[in-house]
Amino acid sequence: MADETLSLKKAFSGHGGFGVDETTMAAMVTKWRKQPDQKSRFRSDFSGFFTKIGSIEKCEDDFLLRLKTEFSRFKNIMVLWLMHPWERDARWMHHVMHKSYPFTVIVEIACTRTSEELLGAKRAYQALFNHSVEEDVAYHIKESYSKLLVGLVSSFRYEGPQVDNDMAKWEAKALGNVIKSSGSGKLIQNEEVVRILTTRSKRHLKATFKHYKELHGKPIEEDLGANLCLQETVKCIDKPAKYFSEAINIAFKEGADKPSKLSLTRVIISRADVDMEEIKETYHKQFGVKLEDMITKNTHGHYKDTLLTLIGK
Repeated sequence: MADETLSLKKAFSGHGGFGVDETTMAAMVTKWRKQPDQKSRFRSDFSGFFTKIGSIEKCEDDFLLRLKTEFSRFKNIMVLWLMHPWERDARWMHHVMHKSYPFTVIVEIACTRTSEELLGAKRAYQALFNHSVEEDVAYHIKESYSKLLVGLVSSFRYEGPQVDNDMAKWEAKALGNVIKSSGSGKLIQNEEVVRILTTRSKRHLKATFKHYKELHGKPIEEDLGANLCLQETVKCIDKPAKYFSEAINIAFKEGADKPSKLSLTRVIISRADVDMEEIKETYHKQFGVKLEDMITKNTHGHYKDTLLTLIGK
């Protein structure tokens, strides 16, 4: 194991203009797949690129700057793969804060991570940027969905098995009444909608969405109009595999913009050790083609090999 760590250190030492040993990097992804302890030990031992901060080993800013100047998708995916998941999520949220439609990444992280994972990302955010996620979202995002986003990133949801079915049914009716009376345009600022989506457990919300469909004969997403932030919030909570499958597929489309292309790396890196098998099954069912075949068709070189390894081909 020590030899593997040394080999990976040497491979990374090429950053700075001396070339990068991409073959060794790609091989380590295969050997260390689903072994977070190995990556943690590597970060602890590699003081040139990682520094202990709180409970995580953060990637040095100078290293990230050099990475940017020598940018290639393969180098980027390798650093993200090695990075502590909390730091990774914190940097992703910070990066999109000044971009158009920042809710995509923020909703994704807030609604698909466990409560402990989201809390860890928020702690990493404070350690890295000397601000809380909540205050930055509230300050930088002025659109109508700001209140919902602040609520989502502030949440620490109950994750136990208990669901109050009567309450879930009542809240399904309440959502239906709000949608009917307010119209889809004002929903995202409605206090009852924000309260339900940002405080209830995921099991409770799935039950609520199920009752909504039974009451109204269609999924709640269909009644949210063009409210993309609300649609993605509901989808991330209720059907995360479907959300991730669609995010990946958009990255493959001709003419996809840069944020859409980046979602391929982000989704596969963050879900490789979580629910990738379910995402692959959902992708095949939705689009009639295997995810590994699409990756093979649309990517190249070690970047392609690394993606295929991460999805468990």
